[in-house]
Amino acid sequence: MWGSAAQGLVTGAGLIIAIGAQNAFVLGQGLRREHPWLVALICTTCDALLIVLGGVGVGQLIASQPTLMVLARLGGALFLMWQAGLAWRRALSPGTLQAGHGGTSRRGVIAATLAVTLLNPQVYLDTLIMLGAIGAVQAEPVAFYAGAVAASCLWFFSLVAAAGWLSPRLASRWAWRSIDGVIGAVLLMVAAGLVAGLEWP
Repeated sequence: MWGSAAQGLVTGAGLIIAIGAQNAFVLGQGLRREHPWLVALICTTCDALLIVLGGVGVGQLIASQPTLMVLARLGGALFLMWQAGLAWRRALSPGTLQAGHGGTSRRGVIAATLAVTLLNPQVYLDTLIMLGAIGAVQAEPVAFYAGAVAASCLWFFSLVAAAGWLSPRLASRWAWRSIDGVIGAVLLMVAAGLVAGLEWP
């Protein structure tokens, strides 16, 4: 059991920690102190639900629907481009570059977190399909999935904690311009990758 759990932890970490739109978003929220712990909780909960669904075979059903995957990629790309625009606008607006002074409401943060998580097809590929398929061949699949969920929880809450520690130490306006500029670039690159990977049914 512990061997399967450890493998789930390592595999889940390898898939989740890769720099992408979700991680860039979580880091940005943590640095701006806009409900960061709520963001981490939502991301972890979504990952856990998707991993469980992958374990019962839902991932294979989604993978067999090419039209659904195309729509998911287009929707995700549009949302990420919008988020990139917001990040670059913050980088150009001196009044919004200070830590702890984010103006986004709790409801807005929840909606944005759900969107950046659930509109990103890579999340489904990693959790529903890949982790679901790998876990299905384990001697202890439940332990494997538990390990993968633990990896998600540890990563997102650690990312928020690290961002919270860094936030008050980034007093320079240019530091905040650079952070938002890089976040915007990452989001835009992920969006471009989604569009470039389209396979029309």
